[in-house]
Amino acid sequence: MMRKEPNKGPIDLSRLRRISLKQRKNLVKVEDFAMPVEPSAPFAQIINSLPHILAGEEFRSLVEAIVISRKNERQVVAALGAHVVKCGLSPIIIDLMERGVLTGVAMHGATAIHDFEIASLGGTSEDVAQGLKEGTYGMAEETARAFASAVKEGSKGKGLGRALGELILVTKSPYTKYSILAAASRLDLPATVHIALGTDTVHIHPEISGAEMGEASLIDFRKICSVVCELEGGVWLNIGSAVILPEVFLKAVAVARNLGHELRKLTTANLDFIQHYRAKMNVIERPTQVPDVPGQGIALTGHHEIMLPLLRLAILAAMEKK
Repeated sequence: MMRKEPNKGPIDLSRLRRISLKQRKNLVKVEDFAMPVEPSAPFAQIINSLPHILAGEEFRSLVEAIVISRKNERQVVAALGAHVVKCGLSPIIIDLMERGVLTGVAMHGATAIHDFEIASLGGTSEDVAQGLKEGTYGMAEETARAFASAVKEGSKGKGLGRALGELILVTKSPYTKYSILAAASRLDLPATVHIALGTDTVHIHPEISGAEMGEASLIDFRKICSVVCELEGGVWLNIGSAVILPEVFLKAVAVARNLGHELRKLTTANLDFIQHYRAKMNVIERPTQVPDVPGQGIALTGHHEIMLPLLRLAILAAMEKK
């Protein structure tokens, strides 16, 4: 069969079918544009002035989902990466817990380490490069001893998050007020710590028992499964964890649905300055994109130190209106 040679000349565009701009469906309209407001405007008006396009609309959708969830007495849970504490945002999280907006928190080992160190001496986050050079990276004795004590107590039934929170409260440090774990214990809210053995500095130390740490963290996993079973109509916020907490959440959703909890009208959100694969799949897409089970996943990209204070104010402003 002879192949037809391509026409090497310029194409004739005179036969193109065209339409009127007025007939075309336009995805962007002026009524969706941002509206300039005065600096003295109420915060609710400032939020409403954001464009009703892309992240502006998704930000409002997340705020609305959180407010409706709490109005209906549903769960709103924050899964926190270490960056949240290291960026000085613990007071924002604690305030939302105290106001009854957040009903629980989850964190991985690094977040818990920073939370403990902040509570103990008002500072955290060592110079990793310098510490590696000097052979001192991860060698903080007080942190290791505290975790050894907490995992011993936590493995007896209360879990690692509650054990650490109670330990911090007992010390009565002047910086305890900055501890998310201590606040959760004080408010009797679930706070879970999910350990990946070998990923945290405390695992270096001889005081740590792998058996006790594994048991304490496994208790916390079962606790967060109980929370996720009650997440129907609620909100799960993944804030700054790229791997561990998205994986924990996915397994907890698997447990919940296996036990008959459909988790309908679930809102999940990933807040981070980079949208990572596991957060996208395990938080935003897989749990919410289920046939006949309505839900929504929201990805907001930006720096936590800007997004979280704005989100808090937007939530409180919306709650006042309700």
